Amino acid sequence: MPCPSSCPPGLLALMAPGLALMATFSLPSQAGDRRALPVEKPPGVKGRTLILLDVNTKSPVRIISENFLSLQLDPSIIHDGWLDFLSSRRLVTLARGLAPAFLRFAGKRTDFLQFHNVKNPAKSRGGPGPDYYLKNYEDARSLDKLYNFADCSGLHLIFALNALRRNPNNSWNSSNALSLLKYSASKKYNISWELGNEPNNYRTLIGRSVNGSQLGKDYIQLRSLLQLIRTYSRANLYGPNIGRPRKNVITLLEGFMKVAGSTVDAVTWQHYYIDGRVAKVTDFLKTRLLDTLSDQIRKIQKVVNTYTPGKKIWLEGIGTTSAGGMNNLSDSYAAGFLWLNTLGLLASQGIDVVVRHSFLDHGHNHLVDQNFNPLPDYWLSLLYKRLIGPKVLAIHVAGLQRKPRPGRVIRDKLRIYAHCTSYHNHNYVRGSITLYIINLHRSRKKIKLAGTLRDKIVHQYLLQPYGKDGLHSKLVQLNGQPLAMVDDGTLPELKPRPLRAGRTLVIPPLTMSFYVVKNVNALACRYR
Repeated sequence: MPCPSSCPPGLLALMAPGLALMATFSLPSQAGDRRALPVEKPPGVKGRTLILLDVNTKSPVRIISENFLSLQLDPSIIHDGWLDFLSSRRLVTLARGLAPAFLRFAGKRTDFLQFHNVKNPAKSRGGPGPDYYLKNYEDARSLDKLYNFADCSGLHLIFALNALRRNPNNSWNSSNALSLLKYSASKKYNISWELGNEPNNYRTLIGRSVNGSQLGKDYIQLRSLLQLIRTYSRANLYGPNIGRPRKNVITLLEGFMKVAGSTVDAVTWQHYYIDGRVAKVTDFLKTRLLDTLSDQIRKIQKVVNTYTPGKKIWLEGIGTTSAGGMNNLSDSYAAGFLWLNTLGLLASQGIDVVVRHSFLDHGHNHLVDQNFNPLPDYWLSLLYKRLIGPKVLAIHVAGLQRKPRPGRVIRDKLRIYAHCTSYHNHNYVRGSITLYIINLHRSRKKIKLAGTLRDKIVHQYLLQPYGKDGLHSKLVQLNGQPLAMVDDGTLPELKPRPLRAGRTLVIPPLTMSFYVVKNVNALACRYR
């Protein structure tokens, strides 16, 4: 099936992801050490905070996947068996801007989705669960549309199979999955696979639970099916896509890892920060909220490393809010603070891939709305893809700060990350470094580059809300210029603002920004 006319092959692989280490006014080399640096304020410095920043350029502390920032489509976007809108030239252009990446097709309705290889699925509907089917004939086939969209956008499709088709003994009934696998293989579709979505919620969904041991056996059964089909004998398999790691979920994960830890290529879980029904804009500015993910990462890593040390871990289904999000909040500029900090935190902790839920029109957590207009988190993700490479660098911070006031936490509200600049960005020579900074303070902060970064030319990419809505805005500006698509086949040029060598970086309040430090000739960044 041909791609839309805006799909030149040379543009299918654009920008690579990556991320960095958080820097606050505490010692960066001591994880969890919150003590302020004991630096005396010299004479003449009054009422301002100056941060001295350097980066270790000798070697990376982490190397994450080229597909680190990836995307999810929720099956709820299927309407009466159709996915024809995925042929939109505009939508392909937006998705291609975030390539290379995985495209995960999964969500709450995954476990009610059934594949029907018939000409008219409307005549053969039945069985439990919502009426969502893949229409499968000629050019209107939804599976074909889905795969063609991913392929034309430079994305690798991950398809989650229905895990709730069960035999009387509660083992997985794979007959429908086998039909889908055979059809996909006949088309020679290059797909990776999962089984189910949030298995810890099955009792709520259907009044029937699946424990970790049984789920592990189901994954082994799926692996055996894949090995029987030549096209998928070496296909990747990911799972178990558990929810938030509370006690019962950890028990499920432990049971799964005992049985099938070696069967999956990466262990996956989900995370949502806030209940979208009660979220407020100030929630997105709370440092305590930004840090809640750290504890979950430790819990997942502990289990995985107990049973399969070194196994890759992915965070799938990440969103700012649950319950589909909230209009004018989870799709606003303010939500970007959580999203950008999530990327930085996950990379610094060695999480290999993060899958954003959702790329398109699912509640209000999406990157692109129902009219195919990019939202603030899309532009943030695009900048990230263009500027950030997969090598994470350690940063060193020293600073001068006001005397702490009781009850006020100043040091955690400025978060700094560093990476090698993306190798795919030909505007910068290898050896350049990209910083990105979140300023949650209501005042501007100043950063002086030191050490290997001193007296280098810097390119600034400052992302701010555009219009009168402020943090609620769904429009953004880059270095003072509003961002919008040029036309359905063209994304805007992301123009930097050059800063003279040695200039102090001034970070405006409540903003997110990227800074490319040119020609550092960093040893860690010279080679892929």
